[in-house]
Amino acid sequence: MKNTADIRQAFLDYFSARDHRVVPSSALIPANDPTLLFTNAGMVQFKDVFLGSEKRSYTRATSSQRCVRAGGKHNDLENVGYTARHHTFFEMLGNFSFGDYFKKEAIEYAWEFLTDTCQLPPEKLWVTVYAEDDEAADIWLNQIGVDPERFSRIGDKPGKRFESDNFWAMGETGPCGPCTEIFYDHGPDVPGGLPGTPEEDGDRYIEIWNLVFMQYDRAADGTMSPLPAPCVDTGMGLERLAAILQGVHSNYEIDLFEHLIDAAAKFTDARDRDSASLKVIADHIRACAFLIVDGVLPSNEGRGYVLRRIIRRAIRHGYKLGCEDLFFAKMVTPLAEVMGEAYPELANKQDYVTEVLEREEKRFGETLDQGMKLLEAAIAGLDSREIAGDVAFKLYDTYGFPVDLTRDIARERELTVDEAGFEAAMNEQRERARAAGKFGASDGIPAELIAELRATHFLGYQYHQTDASEVVAILVDGQPVDALEAGQEGVIILDRTPFYAESGGQVGDTGLLEGQGVRFEVSDTRKLAGAFHGHFGKLASGDLKRGSRVSATIDAERRLDIVRHHSATHLLHSALRAVLGEHVQQKGSLVAPDRLRFDFSHHAPLSDEELASIERLVNEQIQANAAAEAKEMTFDEAMDAGALAFFDEKYGDEVRVLRFGDFSMELCGGTHVDRVGDIGLFKIVSETGISAGVRRIEAVAGRVAVDWLQGLDRSVRYVAGQLKASPEQLGERVEQLLKRSRELEKELERLKGKLASAAGSDLASQAVDVAGVKLLAANLEGVDPNGLRDTVDQLKNKLGSAVIVLGTAAGGGVRLVAGVTKDLTDRIKAGELVNHVAGQVGGKGGGRPDFAQAGGKDAAALPSALESVEGWVSERLG
Repeated sequence: MKNTADIRQAFLDYFSARDHRVVPSSALIPANDPTLLFTNAGMVQFKDVFLGSEKRSYTRATSSQRCVRAGGKHNDLENVGYTARHHTFFEMLGNFSFGDYFKKEAIEYAWEFLTDTCQLPPEKLWVTVYAEDDEAADIWLNQIGVDPERFSRIGDKPGKRFESDNFWAMGETGPCGPCTEIFYDHGPDVPGGLPGTPEEDGDRYIEIWNLVFMQYDRAADGTMSPLPAPCVDTGMGLERLAAILQGVHSNYEIDLFEHLIDAAAKFTDARDRDSASLKVIADHIRACAFLIVDGVLPSNEGRGYVLRRIIRRAIRHGYKLGCEDLFFAKMVTPLAEVMGEAYPELANKQDYVTEVLEREEKRFGETLDQGMKLLEAAIAGLDSREIAGDVAFKLYDTYGFPVDLTRDIARERELTVDEAGFEAAMNEQRERARAAGKFGASDGIPAELIAELRATHFLGYQYHQTDASEVVAILVDGQPVDALEAGQEGVIILDRTPFYAESGGQVGDTGLLEGQGVRFEVSDTRKLAGAFHGHFGKLASGDLKRGSRVSATIDAERRLDIVRHHSATHLLHSALRAVLGEHVQQKGSLVAPDRLRFDFSHHAPLSDEELASIERLVNEQIQANAAAEAKEMTFDEAMDAGALAFFDEKYGDEVRVLRFGDFSMELCGGTHVDRVGDIGLFKIVSETGISAGVRRIEAVAGRVAVDWLQGLDRSVRYVAGQLKASPEQLGERVEQLLKRSRELEKELERLKGKLASAAGSDLASQAVDVAGVKLLAANLEGVDPNGLRDTVDQLKNKLGSAVIVLGTAAGGGVRLVAGVTKDLTDRIKAGELVNHVAGQVGGKGGGRPDFAQAGGKDAAALPSALESVEGWVSERLG
């Protein structure tokens, strides 16, 4: 019927025509929610709206949300390719009401879209409601007119109140409510029972739309109270709907996947187009490409490790198809052909995504063949149906096989993996990508206080001081109090403040709150519950009461150092993109009064030339002295204007855009200089790697940069003085010193050799005859291990058929070396001999039959240990 792109657009158009704001898909990295590994549902970007801690300019929304389920609580990875509907990446269509319409309108919209817009026959649909939701049941049966024979109520699970497939909760506490689900009936020819029955897991009835009605607030004791503004959250899988409308049973048969599977078959030269491996590749390219678009890079930790697992699983399936050439990175082009229009960010970063995938594909390709040979050999030698845990660990640790890839291969051979053995071998390395999906509380502020307060009015863009700010709340250990006494620590919330609260990498302000006899020293400022500026500190004098008024004054000198570093960070970001490429994305930052730290995506260390170019470019912009321009606009307007945004930050409808001439434009709520020239000076201090694909630059600006350069100058002049050279001559003088050092090292080695030869000549005369074999066991004082080895070699050459043990005491320990000429190694092994001696000095060692070394702890026992050698050798020579 319709292609997938048409269906997506039809859904958004339907709700747009009914006064819903079309909200773009948020990134796959959830904004400001470290508890969630990936965005896995349409409602994730609206979580704070549902919780009541964020307000939007609209009360109705609709979206097509990119989602990933391949790690943590929601993980479909191992089923992908083997079922008709499991995916690592999918698109969730949804419509949302934030205290606007409720059950009646939500149900009417869903039914009208499916039966009118999509032309699905009502007799092919099945509806379920929560058993106790009489309101929803009445709407379906008496207002919509659904056939009662195609309708059912789903109750609680046995013994579990409000736990049902038709009751949804955000967590153990908080918003929750019943839901109604709409299923498509594929007909009696397809196995599977009705929803809510033991046979419901069959393929006959497929859930296509879930409408959640958040109408209760569940307390810790389980009691339910009505929400003052009930909300609606709905979700429908685009791929499932497309399969139904295109008359196919599997999601992998829709037009989008047909295009990707055709490409995968072409690139791998696969003949069996129904192969599960082609489905795996077609699915995985979507997850991998969009994760990279959103700033995730392959690594061995967190999100990056999940991405690496997906990439390597796809590559292994290409290998299974007989393809040993690069193929996976080529899949980006056909993906952009079918999804680039809906998601321009994919089309814009197509080359970069291809580069990242190609690099990872080459990296894994180097070890894949070896790892497969190891696994095949292990399987061939099995005497059970289980692959040993140590084999799975070696595949992971040495050949880069994620354990789920080994599990995947085992399943194909009808084998299992010794999971307990693998986990024991993994120790601290296991479960790197696991994350929970549970929403938490709001920054330690009681909910009743959040409801009572208004968001803090921030005046710090214009002012360093405010008079008569009202103390609207005082917190001690997270609990509201009415007053603070002198000496007490606490958190003060004002109605308005010039204090910047730590956010976006910029540290919070410090300063003073003062009133009649009151002096509160602010040591930090942080945002609480996303809306309130918490002034953390200690009351130095007076009594501070809620409702009193104070003047709020920031440490202006410290703020100036901070804004210099913050504005320099923006210039650095733009310079990095100009010199290295637009794939550079901010991955983290710190803006402090004494330095800045900037983490960014890049695949290689920066050369000296690149660092010099970046530093020069930033300082050229400082000298150009462009004015800072800050404007408030909608998020969409900012994106259209070309502003940079960061996917791990959360933005509302209205955003603040900061611009420095034509060089830098970013979304930023921080404080900055008025003109770029106010930064003064910029100096890169270091550049390092912090993880796979992520680099870090540390730098200083303004007077801190001047101090750093002056300190460096003092150090250079001191070293120059010690070397009796001018600073300009230091490089040449150091080269001369290094050259002389290398010459002296060579001379030292030559002299050591001569000493060893001389020592060997002197020691040879001390050898005794044991059963026709020359034996020497001696203590050499002040000889290092290299000298011992050289002396043993000299003695073996001089003595002919011989057994030699040399020892030396150094630093309270013992070093031993044993040598046996090759004609004797069938009777005396150097390793056994040196261990005999080492055991008497509290040590052990080993080596070849003709040469071995050992260490020990008891230097005092060395003489007697060496004396025992003659008896030990005599016994073996018989």
